[in-house]
Amino acid sequence: MRRTPRRRLLAATLFVASVLVPAAVAPATAVPAGTAHPSGRHHCPPGGLGQGMTARLDRTIEDVRRQAGIPGAVVGLWMPGKGCYVRASGVADKATGRPMTPDVSERIGSETKTFTATALLELVDDHRVRLDDPISRYVHGVPGGGRITLRHLAEMRSGLFPYSSDADFVHDLLSDPERSFTPRQLLAYAFKHKNTFAPGTRFQYSNTNFVLLGLVIEKVSGQRLADFIDARILRPARLHHTLLPRGTEFPDPHPHGYTDQTLTGAVADATRWNPSWAWAAGAMISDLHDLRRWAEVVATGRLLSPRTQAQRLRMLPTGLPGLSYGLGLFDANGWIGHNGSIPGYETVTVYLPARRATLVIMINTDSTVQGQEPSTLLARAVTAIVTPDHVYDGAVSSR
Repeated sequence: MRRTPRRRLLAATLFVASVLVPAAVAPATAVPAGTAHPSGRHHCPPGGLGQGMTARLDRTIEDVRRQAGIPGAVVGLWMPGKGCYVRASGVADKATGRPMTPDVSERIGSETKTFTATALLELVDDHRVRLDDPISRYVHGVPGGGRITLRHLAEMRSGLFPYSSDADFVHDLLSDPERSFTPRQLLAYAFKHKNTFAPGTRFQYSNTNFVLLGLVIEKVSGQRLADFIDARILRPARLHHTLLPRGTEFPDPHPHGYTDQTLTGAVADATRWNPSWAWAAGAMISDLHDLRRWAEVVATGRLLSPRTQAQRLRMLPTGLPGLSYGLGLFDANGWIGHNGSIPGYETVTVYLPARRATLVIMINTDSTVQGQEPSTLLARAVTAIVTPDHVYDGAVSSR
């Protein structure tokens, strides 16, 4: 049964991509495959994967974009030994027709979790926290917090109710999407509810888990989460166009983001919506260049000790075929990384160790197609062409 827009907005659910259905979409201006930022940061010449493969990807991406109703999309693919592919198509602004370009910044939604989990694991390497510490040691008032560990939170196995599924929260956000939420306000929506299962017994995607981890990082480090991530992750990884914003700031150039997650179900421009409701679970911003770099850094554990990275990659079943989840990171048929969905924007950033391949997708809508996220549809279509033995066939959502 299709959810109403209010219930579908932020409910933490899992989706598996399947067959597209036709949808009427107005033509959009496309940037030719291989188009790079004027500074050359993307380093991908036209036809970088060969004319035949490039043309096939062009056609497939444009078909999916039009059928799924995606206003604009950026797709980057890098395959050592074979070449690369960068395409921007469609529009960044439906009102003006401004074309999408590869150099845009986007809200990356739940890809933020990869940064929050990395920050936590750096504290593990610093011997300042342990993954099997109970959350009650750091944050008071968590239901059952004496039995819920930091590991349970990072694995999405705490049993804590997802605040973003609370009806009062959804109403409060959609009634005033530019308002600011504090982490404690977010947790209050979750803690009204009983825990859904005993910790460690099941997988349930819950933004509550990562808001708590953000508070742990701040308490132990003595820094704002944004400052800790900047000093310990963004600077060492040379991610100069990535940030956890304080409010609604949004670096230029950025596309307008379109969502149907509204009280009436009508499509709205969510560009200036305040992402504070997602905080450590989904408020960050990045671009194609940084996400390409981050995909390999996070999947290979470049910022962590080998022992800690091995724990991170201990993937457990989610209940969906081909999709498992570790510590703020998933494995989708061999592709390691995360996706993100926040009103107006969706992203996918994944790395395939078997091929040392990287895929980054950024789009400016989160409106689903028969319950399926459009970014997942794009990722599935692209990987079915370039890595048919490793088709990206599932994703977790920040909703």
